[in-house]
Amino acid sequence: MVEYDTMRVAMYYNNHDIRIEEMPKPKIGVGELLIRVEASGICGSDVMEWYRINRTPLVLGHEIAGTVEEVGEGVKIYKKGDRVACAHHVPCGKCHYCLSGHETVCDTLRKTNFDPGGFCEYLRLPKINVDYGVLSLPDSVSFEEATFIEPLACVIRGQRLAGMKPGLSILVVGSGIAGLLHIHLAKVMGAGRIISTDILEYRLNAAKKFGADISINAKEYSAQMLRSQNQGRLADLVIVSTGSPQAITQALESVEHGGTILFFAPTDKDRRIPFPFNELFWRTEISLMSSYAGSPSDYKEALDFIASKRLDVSSMITHRLSLSETGLGFKLVAEARESIKIIIYPQK
Repeated sequence: MVEYDTMRVAMYYNNHDIRIEEMPKPKIGVGELLIRVEASGICGSDVMEWYRINRTPLVLGHEIAGTVEEVGEGVKIYKKGDRVACAHHVPCGKCHYCLSGHETVCDTLRKTNFDPGGFCEYLRLPKINVDYGVLSLPDSVSFEEATFIEPLACVIRGQRLAGMKPGLSILVVGSGIAGLLHIHLAKVMGAGRIISTDILEYRLNAAKKFGADISINAKEYSAQMLRSQNQGRLADLVIVSTGSPQAITQALESVEHGGTILFFAPTDKDRRIPFPFNELFWRTEISLMSSYAGSPSDYKEALDFIASKRLDVSSMITHRLSLSETGLGFKLVAEARESIKIIIYPQK
């Protein structure tokens, strides 16, 4: 009888159906690594059911850190036992987009991924990910802190593209984990007035903890209220960290002339948002923009922020769960109530 080397995975069927199953441990090839996953963060995109449902069942999870378990032929830099964080999406570095500084819209980046995902005991890291998407962790960075490298890289890229600089007034619409990372980074980078909104008092309090000067309940928010808290002006930079149509409308009403709105979260599938074109653009020099993912350089910068302790990411963790509790983690993230960051420990 042939015995197969198996591992446990948290298999996603929908937001309310996460099953602990067994599947074969991945076999690695030339230039690849087998990673023992020690910590894996649940991302808001993991619970975007409309985006996932047509590809289920599948193993999700892309915010991971762990140790090298096996090293494929030809890999010289890494060895068994090395502590690493890994990127699931990596660019080719050669195409038009990569050479023009838009690595995160590279076609290769959108096709690369872990095998099978981050919510499992082990994953296979393809050669291109080994070449462009592995970061060695200093001893000062824990595995759970390292799970923030990916989301922080996305935030760093978004703020850079949006022209973030010291002294700007910032409005962050939506104070979930992405919004809180934006607030925390903006504070560290020397932003002027930082105002946050959300519909939950729990998150409004968290926003103040991580750097917001003023937190306003989104149900009560108005552009006039923003002016009253920002020396009579609207915000130089508005960061929309929620896909709520109401939040997007508020953002469009809240940006100062010459300012920028960064859309950092998708809406529901097929959602269309009308807006008054002339009022928004004619004689205003307002910019609307988006960002997606993080490039290899963004990942390195994120690790530097975390390793230097300039950002306190550990304090954002509200729940630490075992692999068998992944379903609970998804429930908490989908409900978006009294939780911020949830970390899954696949080896427990």
